[in-house]
Formats: sequence, structure tokens, C-alpha cells
Amino acid sequence: MTTFVHSSDTLTRDALTVLQPGFAGTTAPDWLLRRVGEGLGAVGVFGRNVHSPEQLAALTERLRAEREDILVAIDEESGDVTRLEVVHGSSFPGNYALGSVDDVHLTRSVAQELGRRLAECGVNLNWAPSADVNANVGNPVIGVRSFGADPQLVARHTAAYIEGLQAAGVAACTKHFPGHGDTAVDSHHAIPRIDVDLDTLHARELVPFRAAIAAGSQSVMSAHILLPALDPDRPATVSPQILTGLLREELGYDGLIVTDGIEMEAISKVYGIERGSVLAIAAGCDAICVGGGLCDEETVLRLRDAIVGAVRSGELAEERLADAAARVRALASWTQRARGDVPEPGAEVQEGTAPGTGVSSDIGLVAARRAVRVTGSGDRLTEAAYVATFSPVANIAVGAETPWGVATALTELLPGTDADTYTDESADPVAAALEAAGDRRIVAVVRDEHRHAWMGRALDALLAARPDTVVVEMGLPQSEPRGALYAATHGAARVCGEAAVEAITDTKP
Repeated sequence: MTTFVHSSDTLTRDALTVLQPGFAGTTAPDWLLRRVGEGLGAVGVFGRNVHSPEQLAALTERLRAEREDILVAIDEESGDVTRLEVVHGSSFPGNYALGSVDDVHLTRSVAQELGRRLAECGVNLNWAPSADVNANVGNPVIGVRSFGADPQLVARHTAAYIEGLQAAGVAACTKHFPGHGDTAVDSHHAIPRIDVDLDTLHARELVPFRAAIAAGSQSVMSAHILLPALDPDRPATVSPQILTGLLREELGYDGLIVTDGIEMEAISKVYGIERGSVLAIAAGCDAICVGGGLCDEETVLRLRDAIVGAVRSGELAEERLADAAARVRALASWTQRARGDVPEPGAEVQEGTAPGTGVSSDIGLVAARRAVRVTGSGDRLTEAAYVATFSPVANIAVGAETPWGVATALTELLPGTDADTYTDESADPVAAALEAAGDRRIVAVVRDEHRHAWMGRALDALLAARPDTVVVEMGLPQSEPRGALYAATHGAARVCGEAAVEAITDTKP
């Protein structure tokens, strides 16, 4: 049962300050505005809260009417993980596409233009970039969210992304410390375990985080992963050895440390969200991210009162909570100062560039085009086709609500094109696709074929029947390229699909 504590109490204000909760709806509910007025330090924005940039700008303006220095955070990695463009798909390719191009100037420009758009909407903290080294190609949750498998490549693009984003006045939050790339388990569902020695950790996982710290990342997000070489008992989010010992003391990081979603089952199933939050702050976290799933007032009150109760019982040092709250306020002050350097919307700019940045406003499509790789000797498409999309179940981070693929762009370019989506539960998808295609050429779209045996079998059967099929891989291109044409986009953002269509029809400007 929730215990209500007087809102003017300093301890209660500090407990509210360290929370980064979500909410339901596209306008700020009264309960949220009330808690912001009482000291809530941040609000998290998710896809369910975004209808348009204009609506989001109005929402954040309303929040700042209650508290000018409120942190408004968003999980906007771009690419496969977008909240700002959840309805239509991202205007920017994700990390893997940028890593495949390996042009740090391009990565910096993409991040700066993304940051400019976020800042125009009133968002000043982005839970990105992912600095995970994707050492395990079977990773079910990172994949194309990583810049790649080479620690040095990931490091230089992580730094470039941070520099670009923060140049636009939006604080970066580098994740998922100490590295979520070498896992075969999704921490939304259980605790992943990384069994590597300290030498491997320093030579691989920590390289991008060192670069992020050197680049001035304003915040770092912890991972709910077990790393026995450092702490055999507790995942990183609640481990003093990892957050205080490694991140603070050994790596010298002095910015804000944020938890990954505290309601994720790697924490909530083991500790519960209340105790998990207390342990996280005690371990060295300064802010609790919650709201991807739990997004009501009762959740905020439960966490607030758990933190207050832990201080009063002596389980959590009052100084530790005060220090955490001070770091939240320091980041809020940074965003206010940085916001003064961001040009106002509508400022006079050079044609084709974003306001005040010198960065092309269509830099996302430019980057997506550079990331597409086409092999094979087949003819490009010139007439209406049939698109068969073989779709895996989306992980929670990506979400199922954001459209992906090439069907929309190809239909616009070649009228008469039809499309269907098939899953591992579809009855005889190959026969259905062949019947639906008729005489038209088939474009088979896959995503991480190497992780889905059913997808590989379907593709093999389809190519046996129709060797002129065009294959588009929109995940990690680990399987052997095949088909008359094979296009690897290195990500499934909307612009990746548009760039693929340009490549397989030879209509690239």
C-alpha cells in the first residue's frame, strides 16, 4: 500500500528527482504535471506518446510550464528503434548502417540532425547511442542497434554520435554499460550472463565506453546483465562493483548514470521494481528509468516511497540519494545552457540544410543510400513486382508497431506492385507467395535470416521455384547472399527501405 509523504520534504523531492517515468496518452495527464511540480526530475517519452512533432512540442511545452528544467527523455536510436517516427518509420538509418559505411563525419552529421529535430520537439535527453559491441551475431536484442563487431569501429562511431547529438543541445545517454553485445538472452525477459574474463572485457566491451566518456557523454545507461568476472551475484544495474567500482572509479566517469527500464524482467522478476530501484541507487545509479511498460501514477508513488523508506530505514544512505539527485539537476542545467546554442525553428538557413547546422536535412536518406550493398548479376526491376516479406517477431526494444520493409516505397515507384507478410506461423508461405505473384518478379524481404531457420527454408524454396527473385536482407547480412540480386541494407528503417528500392530499380538520384 502506498504511503503518502509531504511533498515539501527534501527527501521526498530527491526521491522524485531521480525518477524518469513514462505515462499514457499524447498529452500530459494531471497526475504527471502535479508530480513535476513536486520535484519529479524527468519524464520519459515513448511511441505511445507521439503523434507528430508538433504535438510532441506542445506536450513538452506544457511540462516546462510546470518546471522549466524538466528533463524530457526519449528512446530514439533511429533505425529500427524509433519513437519520434513510430507511425511511419525512421528518417535515419540505425547504428549498423552507419558502422557499415564507417564515415565518422557522416555519423556525426546524422546524430546532429536527429538532435536538432529532437530539440525542436522539446526533448533534451536521448537514451542513445547503443555502444554495445555486437560480438554475438545471434544476439536477439542488439543486432543492427550496434555499430558493429569491431570494438574500435564501435568506439569511434559512438564518440561521433555523442558529439553530433550534443552539438544540437540534446544530452546523450550511452548504453548498455558494461556492454550487451555478447549475449544470447534479451534482458527484457531474463538476466543475460556474459562469461568473459577481465582482459576480454577491457579489450572489447569497454573500449566504446571509454571513447564515450572521452567524448563527454552526459549520461550512461546500465545494463541488466550478469558479469561474473566483476560480480557473480548481481547484474550491473544493481552492482556497486560495476557501477561505482568500474564505471566511476576505474573509468573515471562523473556524469549521470541511468538504469535501463527497471520493470524489465531481468530486474523486476528477481528483485521487484521497488527493491530493484533502491539497490540501483545504492550501487551508483542516479536515475531510474521506468515506463516502457508501467506508466501510471501508482508506479511513481511506489518507487518514490520505496526510496524514501530505504533512506529512513538506513538501507540507502541519504548522501547517496542526495548525490544522485544533484547529478540529475546538473544534467538539467547542462541542457538549459546547451539549449541556448540551438537555433530557433524557422531561422534563415541555406537551402537544403538544417537550421544553423550546415547539415543536409535529408542526411538520413543520404546515409541509408551509402549503406546499401547490392550483389548479383540479375536485372533491376522495371515493372510491377510482388513483395513477400518474411517477418520475425519483433523484440520489445524495436516494437511491432513501426512499419518496415520495401513494399510501400516499391509500390509508389512501380504501381501495380502488391505485397504480403508471412511469419513462421503462416501456412505454406512459399506456395502462397508464388500464387499471389503470378507472372510478376518476386522481391523477398528478410530480417536476420541467419537467426530464423524457417525464414531460410522459405527463401531456399522460393529461389528454387523462381531464380529471378530479388532478395533484400534488412537485418544482419550473415547468411550467404543469394538471388538474382541481393541487397543488404544493414537496418530496417524507412529510409533503408527507400534506399533499397532505389538500388534494386536503379533509380537512385
